[in-house]
Amino acid sequence: MTGKRSLAAGCSLLAAGCAQLPDAGDPVQNAGRVQIESARGPLSMQRVAAILAGLKGKGSELDILQQHIAVEQAIVGTPLSSGNSVLLLQDGAATYRSMFSAIAAATDHINLEAYIIEDDEIGRQFSDLLLKKRVQGVPVNLVYDSVGSMGTPKAFFDRLTAGGVQVLQFNPVNPLSARKEWLVNNRDHRKLLVIDGRIAFVGGINFSRVHSGGSFARRKASDAKPAWRDTHLRIEGPVVDEFQKLFIQTWTKQRGAPLAAANYFPVLAAKGPEMVRAIGSTPDDPHSLIYLTLISAISKSERHVYLTNAYFVPDPQLVEALTDAARRGVDVRLVLPGHSDSSVAFHAGRSHYSALLAAGVKIHERRSAMLHAKTATIDGVWSCIGSTNLDRRSFLHNDEIDATILGREFAGQMHAAFTADLEASEAVDLERWEARSFDLRLKEWAARLLEYWL
Repeated sequence: MTGKRSLAAGCSLLAAGCAQLPDAGDPVQNAGRVQIESARGPLSMQRVAAILAGLKGKGSELDILQQHIAVEQAIVGTPLSSGNSVLLLQDGAATYRSMFSAIAAATDHINLEAYIIEDDEIGRQFSDLLLKKRVQGVPVNLVYDSVGSMGTPKAFFDRLTAGGVQVLQFNPVNPLSARKEWLVNNRDHRKLLVIDGRIAFVGGINFSRVHSGGSFARRKASDAKPAWRDTHLRIEGPVVDEFQKLFIQTWTKQRGAPLAAANYFPVLAAKGPEMVRAIGSTPDDPHSLIYLTLISAISKSERHVYLTNAYFVPDPQLVEALTDAARRGVDVRLVLPGHSDSSVAFHAGRSHYSALLAAGVKIHERRSAMLHAKTATIDGVWSCIGSTNLDRRSFLHNDEIDATILGREFAGQMHAAFTADLEASEAVDLERWEARSFDLRLKEWAARLLEYWL
């Protein structure tokens, strides 16, 4: 679904010029001491050392963790927050249940930033809940993407506006509706929900019925469409402030009406043991923060790199980071789609398989589900979940939002989820891949010509 909508803006890209991805370099060389913030502000170096020591497992895991923290800190600039609880949500059904519960319990405000909101049973359940909260006096603010939600009737959003929801269209396709310069190629691909400034949801799941089924359930042969496989997070604790800031920045940059009075930044107590960093990337940044973070984390990896991604159209630097890691003995595994809603992105990504497989990267294609997740887990200590695809559109042209979680316990959960996806996937063998048909090779060649514009 993301792939189809990204092509809708393609006609404007030729006039936009070819932005370039940054050179990841070696940011850790300039990293200072590890810094961690708690609910009460920056922690002392002694407390930081104690937290890191508590995370130490066997061998050199503490050194690996410190290195990943230092790399990320040097790149991103936003604080690494301790004291958070993070709930891993797999697929839409579990995510929607958790969201519905949080929305129903909201008492102060609801902020929602979405790429796709469909006028279907899921979209209507959300809209009905939001309208119910407005009747109860809870302010509701919604940003939706003009291209991502272009199939949703205007009447759907008009109903929300009439019910008191503040609705803001991100970079309208119609230039006459633009509140600032017309930037149709810049899309808001984020999926962010903040409840009362205390709970944040972030990940890959849109508000659409395609996400409503479970991807691991047995399906009938008569089912016309496969379930969608996706991943989301529910986060509570001090880092929610950072996600709230990212929402408000979007609202301000899009010149939305003044937000209704609410306690958008309540005092947040510690809720759990996790260290989390919020990463928001926009085309206005000097470089894509999540791109540099990911490239550097892969480049510094020592044990394993496990990536799951729906739209894998890597640039040369990402291919080089993956192949270099594999050649130095790191276990590099990719779970990628076995089929996709964007055939061009699917074949463009496959055009890189030969180089990756030859270097020792292990590629697995997910079967029996439409893969839409965007996750990474590296060295058993660094994990990332969010909206960012591994393509130039996400890195150069979209507003994206991701959460990185540093620590062994959550990485263990990510490893288990990755293993389950591996078991539902088919390994791609280099010898068999090199024997693929001329028809597939032709599709890959043609798609490769377009990969910058995907």
